[in-house]
Amino acid sequence: MTQLTIDAAFDSGNIEVLAIDGTTARLAIPKDNNSEFAQWFHFRVHAPAGEELTLKITGLNHSAFVGGWPDYDACVSEDREYWARAASRFEKDEDEGTLTIRYTPASNVAWFAYFAPYSMERHHDLLSECAASEGVELVRLTQTLDGQPLDMLEMGEGDKQVWLYARQHPGETQAEWWMEGALECLTDPTDPVARGLRRRCRLHIVPNCNPDGSRRGHLRTNAIGTNLNREWAEPSAEKSPEVLAIRNRMDETGVDYAMDVHGDEAIPSVFLAGFEGIPSWTDEQGEGFYRYQRILDRRTPDFQTELGYPKTAPGKANLTISTNQVAERFGACAMTLEMPYKDLKDFPEPEQGWSPERCKLLARDCLAALLEWLETAD
Repeated sequence: MTQLTIDAAFDSGNIEVLAIDGTTARLAIPKDNNSEFAQWFHFRVHAPAGEELTLKITGLNHSAFVGGWPDYDACVSEDREYWARAASRFEKDEDEGTLTIRYTPASNVAWFAYFAPYSMERHHDLLSECAASEGVELVRLTQTLDGQPLDMLEMGEGDKQVWLYARQHPGETQAEWWMEGALECLTDPTDPVARGLRRRCRLHIVPNCNPDGSRRGHLRTNAIGTNLNREWAEPSAEKSPEVLAIRNRMDETGVDYAMDVHGDEAIPSVFLAGFEGIPSWTDEQGEGFYRYQRILDRRTPDFQTELGYPKTAPGKANLTISTNQVAERFGACAMTLEMPYKDLKDFPEPEQGWSPERCKLLARDCLAALLEWLETAD
């Protein structure tokens, strides 16, 4: 009888068990449904307390972002509240690319994930708590292909139309931890940042754009394998009802400022990506983005501007991507916020690496930067 068992048949669970020998397991990551994307894992290990586990996730040379594995340590929790890092090592020449995770649990159960999971139950708890706050309205935008509600929260009395949305790519759970931090701030009646933003803005917040992919344990796609952040030019009810509903609502409200919240597999930093290359680019519109970037850089050491994506050449922007489409369609100051799966290169915290707690703290800094951006616009 083996000493170790592995389960993943739960919300956002995703792993394939290839072999188990004592406290060593050989594993693989299944692809998203109807897709070639594979990177997200989330599973439970039941094993003797106090004995070292050796978990080998194989075949990673065929994963979506191979550059995500070097210098990466897997996330681990024994109570599903506090997520630390387990010592991990990637060997590209072992079994078509293998991440070996070593961990000695204090109890006889431990949970492992690519990043700290954000469950759909926690998502609904967050929505319900916020909807009960004064001045907050929950809007049901549509029903997903799996039959789940796609929900938005609206609040604020101002004229500026601000859109915050996250988890187009469901395995980027950093994004909803960020949303939890943002919403805790914005629904606090005593928080001066929240009071300033709600006075100046009408806020439209979609904490999870991809409920189906989230529940299914996908990295990057919805129920039928659609990458939502490549659907913004021509969304459809058949392939991308989530994007169709959000963009239609944006058409109704207009957009002055938009932040699309994501996670990046390879780059060990927090950074912003703008909308360089859109057909209607003006230096004035671009300066709005750069000014926000400078404000955020000054406000928190967890943000930086040296590492990030290259700027797109003039006229070459991909308008199927949310940030580019929103900037082009509405003349908005739009941006993509990227957070790491790894620890920060310039500001590491070895016990947890980049963590849910840091995502939430970053959210308030982003909101405070937005308030300053609005107050200094003239």
